[in-house]
Amino acid sequence: MAPKIAIIGGTGVYNPDILSDVQEMIVENVYGKAKMAKGTYQGKEIIFLARHGATHSLPPHLINYRANIRALKEMGVERVLATAAVGSLNETMAPGSFVLVDQFLDFTKNRISTFFDGGEQGVTHTDMTNPYCPQLIKVLAQEGQNLPITVHQGGTYVTAEGPRFETPAEIRMFKMLGGDVVGMTSVPEVVLAREAGLCYATIGMVTNFAAGISPTELSHQEVLDVMSENSANLSKLLMKTVENMPEERTCKCGIAS
Repeated sequence: MAPKIAIIGGTGVYNPDILSDVQEMIVENVYGKAKMAKGTYQGKEIIFLARHGATHSLPPHLINYRANIRALKEMGVERVLATAAVGSLNETMAPGSFVLVDQFLDFTKNRISTFFDGGEQGVTHTDMTNPYCPQLIKVLAQEGQNLPITVHQGGTYVTAEGPRFETPAEIRMFKMLGGDVVGMTSVPEVVLAREAGLCYATIGMVTNFAAGISPTELSHQEVLDVMSENSANLSKLLMKTVENMPEERTCKCGIAS
């Protein structure tokens, strides 16, 4: 039986206490190699993919997003739960809370963000009215209500190129345009997932207020500290969602165009 669910995130999201029968593997396709692990939870097979590599060695602008998403598709995955550390532009979305984003603004510059390059792939213009799966967001929100955490249902994710943090001027611009949180990985990952016909949701873990909003200068250590404090809650949210995921997909994510 092929694994239907994948989790994309950091190495702290899964451990031997959560998944059993874990097998490491490398899946190769026309776009490159994707390293992942396959395990079992509550009788369901799950794929885990460390977006930045096992040792967080890949910066966001150099991740091979196409190889990763194509590998998940070829493994039989239908649903993807992605995790991301984000900075908040919205004072109501405080550090330590979670945001189930439903829209994005793309400010990346140098990334290949489509499978459709013409030629054999053809030219396809994929609908992005609902880039993040409404069904997955609903299940995540329901499970979040049963945990001692704050979960915001809905929000706009601004994807910056990175790996540097944003300037206060950029943050002011993003906020004026309607952004709620800022990160460096949702695009092109969400776009490629939609092109591949996968259900995709991002759980944004707010680690800090963004530059100019925060009273102090940002540091990568600050992000790591909040992630460490909240990793157990994130794991609980992910696993309860996996456990109670409906078998049938009722969304339109499987229609790529």
